[in-house]
Amino acid sequence: RFQIQRGKTDPTGYKSLGDCFRTIFQREGLFGFYKGIFPPILAETPKRAVKFFTFEQYKKLLGYASLPPGLAFAVAGLGSGLTEAVVVNPFEVVKVTLQANRNAFTEQPSSFVQARQIIKTDGLGFQGLNKGLTATLGRHGVFNMVYFGFYFNVKNILPVNKDPNLEFLRKFGIGLVSGTIASIINIPFDVAKSRIQGPQPVPGEIKYRTCFKTMATVYKEEG
Repeated sequence: RFQIQRGKTDPTGYKSLGDCFRTIFQREGLFGFYKGIFPPILAETPKRAVKFFTFEQYKKLLGYASLPPGLAFAVAGLGSGLTEAVVVNPFEVVKVTLQANRNAFTEQPSSFVQARQIIKTDGLGFQGLNKGLTATLGRHGVFNMVYFGFYFNVKNILPVNKDPNLEFLRKFGIGLVSGTIASIINIPFDVAKSRIQGPQPVPGEIKYRTCFKTMATVYKEEG
């Protein structure tokens, strides 16, 4: 919800994370926190399959390029993220549209009805079900590039522990740090994606149109 907010002038903006939670609960009920949950569930299986399958394929292809292993992991991660983004973007458009709806959970349309409405109104292209694709490519590409690059490089540097519990903690810690760093780096793309796919400040006028222009606008107006 924070990402969908339309700047400091948004009359329905949230003051803090706590205020956001309280307002959603008071106005939309407990299920307001779960708006737009169905599209990610539908996308999760193909998303994971595409991510890890293409990562392995890109990694094999890069083996012929004689790249350093660390760079090869990062580039393979970038490729898998870009491929993954193409698969998940339509689901993201539906999800963000549902989350932007501030009616009660029971009053909003289903995921399928919302998807049909988007297709009917704006089509399947970059103004419709594939709106914000460039920002989604940036979000997933950057995340996977940093995540896989950092994870496999650090995992190969830190020695394997013979104790299974300590070995679990080693892998868990590396994964936790990798995911945290990747999220911090890719969050501007995520904000841009949400602004482009979410409701525009003025009905009928498109303020957030392209990925980097949206980033520049957010930076200029909100820091």
